[in-house]
Amino acid sequence: MIHDPGILDRLSAFEPIRYDGEVFRTTRQSLHPLTPSTSGGRWVPKNGPAVLYTSTERNGALAEITFHLSQFTPLPSKPIAVHRIGLTTRATLRLLRADLVDLGVDWNRYRETDYTRTQEIGAAVAFLESDGLLSPSARWSCDNLILFMDNHAQDNRLETINTEVVNWIEWARMHKLLPKSP
Repeated sequence: MIHDPGILDRLSAFEPIRYDGEVFRTTRQSLHPLTPSTSGGRWVPKNGPAVLYTSTERNGALAEITFHLSQFTPLPSKPIAVHRIGLTTRATLRLLRADLVDLGVDWNRYRETDYTRTQEIGAAVAFLESDGLLSPSARWSCDNLILFMDNHAQDNRLETINTEVVNWIEWARMHKLLPKSP
């Protein structure tokens, strides 16, 4: 993939941070919590770098999966798994709202699913050998941490702490993210 030199220049100016803490990830119950995704998403194109999409808050992870599952008709009814994961990164780029706007992200459309610009940014972050990207969630008032698996050193922490099964539909309705049942 050819990267936009302007994005690479701007991202190179950021001082990477070390992240050491816990994050949350939601999956279907049968998926191992540390299985990376290569199917694309907000921060990487399909068949791009392998990533773990996580959130710094449990509700942030649930809000993300609620958005995606709510696009299906009928709604998937199986409960999902919420995993608490301990991880350490050596070089994570933290991008705030103002940084994203400066990089060409239309903040008024950030919640939408046109991921073209954010995918360009995420692919460039991975190309610069960062192992993580910390950015605002589009679905909850928290940050998401995207872990670039190919850049994550094996001696850095990455472990599942616990897993709980959650009825995502009940959670979503409780938080007014889905209409009430008829």
